[in-house]
Amino acid sequence: MDRFTRRALLLAGSALAAPALALAQGGFPTKPVRMVVPFPPGGSVDPLARVLSHRLGDALGQQVIVDNKPGGNTVIGTEAVAKAPADGYTLLLTASSHLTNPQLLPTSYDPIKDFVPVATLSTSDMILVTHPSVPADNLQDLLALARAKPGALNFSSAGSGNPNHLAGELMNLMAKVKTTHVPYKGGAPAITDLVGGQVQFSFGSPIIVLPFIKSGKLKALAVTSPSRMDVLPQVPTMSESGLKGYEVRVWYALLAPAGTPKAVVARLNAETGKIMATAEIKETLDAGGMERYAVAPDQFEATMKQDMEKFGRIIKAANVKLD
Repeated sequence: MDRFTRRALLLAGSALAAPALALAQGGFPTKPVRMVVPFPPGGSVDPLARVLSHRLGDALGQQVIVDNKPGGNTVIGTEAVAKAPADGYTLLLTASSHLTNPQLLPTSYDPIKDFVPVATLSTSDMILVTHPSVPADNLQDLLALARAKPGALNFSSAGSGNPNHLAGELMNLMAKVKTTHVPYKGGAPAITDLVGGQVQFSFGSPIIVLPFIKSGKLKALAVTSPSRMDVLPQVPTMSESGLKGYEVRVWYALLAPAGTPKAVVARLNAETGKIMATAEIKETLDAGGMERYAVAPDQFEATMKQDMEKFGRIIKAANVKLD
């Protein structure tokens, strides 16, 4: 091998090693990062996305841009991230519904294999709420009404296959009652019609239903968490109310395309963890009825697999279909 060939090989090796060396020396990021949120602006996750993106941008030294990309039951935004380069510059801020869509409609991505967990953010329990005209002061009262007139009680949700839809179907399955699901295009319109009396109950996110509970326009019967919520200590859990073992929690997390370098994931995870531990984030979460959710990426991947199996069982048992 002559010296010109050896020099060419050395230069090629240096070029290949440069990206890894840059990462090791903290070279990421060198341009703005895009945080795709597959939900419409103004939803329950939006305040968290705005604060997190701003603080993460400060920590990284590059702008983090929130890109709301709703549509297709979150599939449009999720597909965009799955197809993006695996370099850490495109992230997905998503929720538990990330796991249900591929079980309800064809998607070009696998919700687990095509993504890598970057950081868990928060969890949000749901609140079983009824219109004041419904003669039920607790879960057992509501179930008695459902048994007396099967199918007569209607419950609203943010859309078929959404966690608050599955929360209602799980109640039906565990209590052996029949209530009728009415899907809406988002959590806000689902609760608006409940307040208006067009439906009788719903499993709503705290950020949407708490103001109506406080004003007396909705009644809170139970919460879907394993323990009572700090903001509603007087309201029992579904499990306490007679459906032992009932639990449905919504999580929010940052994901990246599969294959994103471990050094990049580690940097994003570390910076996000610091931000999520601040008083500012706690205030944002408290306002939305959410709690900090902090687990390691590998543990969260196991949780995603368990949740996908759980949601799949509900979808199959209740014969859930997209409308």
